Amino acid sequence: MDIIVYTVIVALIIAFSLGVLLGLFKKIFHVDVDPKVAKVREVLSGANCGGCGLAGCDAFAGAVVKGDAPTDGCVAGGSKCATEVAAILGQAGVEIKPMVAFVACHGTKDCAQSKGDYEGVKTCQAAQMVMNGTKKCAFGCIGFGDCVKACPFGAMEMSEDGIPEVNYAKCVGCGKCVKACPKKLISIVAKDTKGAIAVCSCHNENKMQIKKDCSAGCFKCGICAKKCPQNCIDLSAGIPKIDYAKCTSCGECTRACPDKVLTLFQDFAG
Repeated sequence: MDIIVYTVIVALIIAFSLGVLLGLFKKIFHVDVDPKVAKVREVLSGANCGGCGLAGCDAFAGAVVKGDAPTDGCVAGGSKCATEVAAILGQAGVEIKPMVAFVACHGTKDCAQSKGDYEGVKTCQAAQMVMNGTKKCAFGCIGFGDCVKACPFGAMEMSEDGIPEVNYAKCVGCGKCVKACPKKLISIVAKDTKGAIAVCSCHNENKMQIKKDCSAGCFKCGICAKKCPQNCIDLSAGIPKIDYAKCTSCGECTRACPDKVLTLFQDFAG
């Protein structure tokens, strides 16, 4: 019985001592935190998506108060969040454009030729490392959905034809999918973009090989540029690049393109 009593007493003494020591350590090593950090944290999206380029919302709140991050850095929060953060810091609000992801490939299972059966780890990164993707087109979407898994907002899903689709009502343009795609097929564009955009990333210059690899690939015919009344299409990089300062969304290039590589972004994004 005495052993039990002594054990309890010793345990209580140790616990009390530890409590005192922890209290002293907390006081000695206390670091004052700017109250603005907590206020900024409250108005952020809370998604911890990393779209700001930092580890998460806590890291961004601390950085923006120190001046190491821009007030409009929370892409998930949008303009409302940027305005509120700026107000907390006593700065003028910044109007930011909503951004969204765009997948530049429409080489579906029916269009793009496969290299063969892939038996490795079913991720795009793994397939890229092992055999440079699963399709004969070296620029084509691998189709294992790394981008879908990376999206913290559930704004992407794999379609039945093997190409990821973006839900533009949910997408905030955080860029997680861009980093996840080993083929670099995804880009972040302004949601209000108006004009033609290429749904292909094939830079192969061998026209005959392009058609063999993917019937939907851009085979550099140049018809789009010839038909454009505004002369706003540049083909020097191999894929039609649009000068949106000139583009009027007339649709001449989209109608002329034999493989429907070009589409009007406003129609594509809904």
